[in-house]
Amino acid sequence: MTAPKAGDIERFVERPPSSIIAVLVFGPDRGLVTERANRLAKSVVPDLTDPFRVADLDEGTLDSDPARLADEAQALSMTGGRRVVRVRGATNSHTSVFEAVLDQPVGDALIVAEGGDLNKSSSLRKLFTEADNAAAIACYPDSPRDLADVVRNALKAENLTISAEALDDAVSRLGSDRGVTRRELDKLILYAKDKKRIELEDIRAIMGDEAEARAEEMCDAAGEGDFRRLDIALERLWVAETSPVAVVRTALGHFQRLAQAVAEKNRGDSLDNAMRKFRPPVHFSRVNSFKAQANRWTEPKLLAALDMLLETEALCKTTGVPAEAACGRALLNIAAMAR
Repeated sequence: MTAPKAGDIERFVERPPSSIIAVLVFGPDRGLVTERANRLAKSVVPDLTDPFRVADLDEGTLDSDPARLADEAQALSMTGGRRVVRVRGATNSHTSVFEAVLDQPVGDALIVAEGGDLNKSSSLRKLFTEADNAAAIACYPDSPRDLADVVRNALKAENLTISAEALDDAVSRLGSDRGVTRRELDKLILYAKDKKRIELEDIRAIMGDEAEARAEEMCDAAGEGDFRRLDIALERLWVAETSPVAVVRTALGHFQRLAQAVAEKNRGDSLDNAMRKFRPPVHFSRVNSFKAQANRWTEPKLLAALDMLLETEALCKTTGVPAEAACGRALLNIAAMAR
């Protein structure tokens, strides 16, 4: 079976076809991989803590005892019902193990394998994509539109609505890992349990954290051409395991605002008036820095910086590219442009 199309994935994970005995869930978004693997497993066994119907294997188990996968797949539940065999950390080195089970199916268990960022030449990915009784589901970072849908749907399930301004701000703060997004939304829902509508101040109260402060410091350091501050800010972001794509997107938002402010200033408006139009507004603690940057940068340089960031975002999403290094190099080049 070929990989389910993007529009069919949600329906597939809720109710995989009976002809499918194994599904590989893989990709760079580890949170989304886990979420979809859980949903697939729950389509067969609602309680994933049931020791009689759920078997958990990892890459170490497959390495040391390859036959274990087939043994678990054909085992019967002592309490009745179909079983699930979960395999975490599946890699290309396990292709032959899965191939043996797919070629000669045993039992009726659903095998749910979780893999990393497997490229199109991956032997494991090809096996699951081409086998008639298997499927492969890729999990890539959410686009802004996808993130907006995730936020709206999560709030709707709790009978909450959100203003357009608050939604835009929430999407700008959420990164490229579905697991992190879910945890942030859980905090927001708990905070807003006595409300009916989420407003901008609610987003800032819950999602405005230390990570945001580090990202803002990075933006200001790059915009002011301060190499030392930028290096320190980036190191803090990497230590906190911040996604390079999220860092680039934050920088894009900052330099887009700078470009807007500079363009309006060049048309005769004041920086104060230009900044009043921003939603959400520039935090009061950063106003002086933002004005200094707007007076330092020209429109042509800002457009060049934005082009560089867009290219870097695409590069960071390319398999095999050292994303942190690409992101850091782009921001250092931008800081040099500010001098």
